[in-house]
Amino acid sequence: MTAFAHLVGGSAGRLVISLAYFVSVANSLSVGDFGLFATASATGIMLSRIAGFGFVSPLYRAATVKRRLVGTYTAGFFAAFLLSLPVVALAAAGFYALVFRPDMTLAAFAAVIAAEVLFWRPLEVACIVNNGLGRFGRAAVMVIVGTAIRAVAAVLFALIGSGALIEWSLAYMAANAVAALVAYAAFYPRIHLRFRPALYLSRWRDSAGVATAEIIFYLQSELDKLLVLSIGGPVVAGLYAMLMRLIDLTALPVRAFNTMMVQRLMRAPEWLAAWRRRWLFEGAIAAVSVAGLAAIGVLLWIAPNALGRNVAGAAPLVATALMVPAFRNIVEYHSEILYARGRTGSRALILALVGLLKAGLLVVILGHADAASTAWIIGLNGLFFVLWLASASATYFTLDWSRLQERQLPGPSLTPAPQPGE
Repeated sequence: MTAFAHLVGGSAGRLVISLAYFVSVANSLSVGDFGLFATASATGIMLSRIAGFGFVSPLYRAATVKRRLVGTYTAGFFAAFLLSLPVVALAAAGFYALVFRPDMTLAAFAAVIAAEVLFWRPLEVACIVNNGLGRFGRAAVMVIVGTAIRAVAAVLFALIGSGALIEWSLAYMAANAVAALVAYAAFYPRIHLRFRPALYLSRWRDSAGVATAEIIFYLQSELDKLLVLSIGGPVVAGLYAMLMRLIDLTALPVRAFNTMMVQRLMRAPEWLAAWRRRWLFEGAIAAVSVAGLAAIGVLLWIAPNALGRNVAGAAPLVATALMVPAFRNIVEYHSEILYARGRTGSRALILALVGLLKAGLLVVILGHADAASTAWIIGLNGLFFVLWLASASATYFTLDWSRLQERQLPGPSLTPAPQPGE
């Protein structure tokens, strides 16, 4: 319970600071520029999952069950991270040419991508390692400090900035760089780096599977912003990004629960076998998610300008998308429990299915509605319901089928076998 309290406390602190950050940025940039920034940031988050080629998974497993190897796997992660950067740069160039070139300067786009890939992703890895070591308090404080640094930059930009997108992009990159430096200087465990390529090669399947699943997960999670920008333009993308940012705030406490769930399932694979427990957890996630967005909706109904003038334009959207966070957060939960059970291949396939469904349905919704109006937002509730239905069916079928196979055909453990020298 203490560990969960630390995680929830970290999420609560991050929620408050994230809200201050969001309000400052959303009301300092124009609605169109905020849409461009939010979409570029989402692209950076997707690309950051290529960075390291998924080697964060072996690093996390080492921190969880083989702590003396954290230094060895940290060296492997740094090496994989450097090797992956040319691939990240090539993918970023493709996104810029296809989506952002008409409306956003290359310098602003590159700064946002660098902020997410070079600086924020390593901070997330430091947090993941601390969680694996059971240092949930340190991980929570690290995330709060990093988020606070970004919030301070946003407030300063709101107070003394010019409101230009390039100026904020550079300030955002600098803030993320400072946050990463603080994370590794003050919070990363004291280790001796040891480079052992032979050991890393034995983990390439796990890394590749996790990297693929992570890329697909964030692609299906953030693809909507790219589609809205492409179809509706920067202003519509800005309003949509504001709505989705408010929805994303509801996921912060859910992610604390997911972290504990993953570790519990790694140690006790049968813990989630009962359907009663499955529906209980999904119901709780849905209730927390809907309650969070409803609270934001009530606040904006009472005081439309409570989160700033620009955000007030997105206020009417909140009530029409009340079920979106419930289904969205449960799909994320499904992905986490598949990872915990070592089903990285199935996880990637299910996320690909969800991503394709999401892209296809969103194109249909936008194609049969006026993107400049808010009526199409109502269709998002049905869209995310379909995504939840597909994800739940595939996820629980995979888990049950895996359990049946393990009982009938005893085989090697899901946990990677120890390698020579470990």
